[in-house]
Amino acid sequence: MPVRLYAHASWTTFARLPLINDQVAAFLRRFIVAEAVRHGARAIEMGFVQDHVHVILELPPAFDVPRLMQGLKGASARIANRDGISTRESLRWAQGYDLRSVGPRQLLRAIEYVRSQATHHPDKALRERVLQDTL
Repeated sequence: MPVRLYAHASWTTFARLPLINDQVAAFLRRFIVAEAVRHGARAIEMGFVQDHVHVILELPPAFDVPRLMQGLKGASARIANRDGISTRESLRWAQGYDLRSVGPRQLLRAIEYVRSQATHHPDKALRERVLQDTL
């Protein structure tokens, strides 16, 4: 029987500041996919609003949660700031993250929840056109 591990990860910007704009979200979309692969994982779906990130991940049978999350959070901020992705203010993440397991039967519901972040947080939503263009 194959091992299927899924997780829903989320984290916020420092002090919940609106540090994620369309340009940062496009960068994060590309970066998270590549960083997940580097850790043997796969980013299935991502959702962004101005002050937080949601990611559905398919995880390998053996993985190091702190190392994976450090890669997703720490490296993304470091590279975004180094490369000038965030034009207004430096991208900074709050301490900590939430990582919850998702069963195969709950996977589609979790994916839909992550996709609908703009609906859940309309006052913090990004422009949908830009995000759809990066898919």
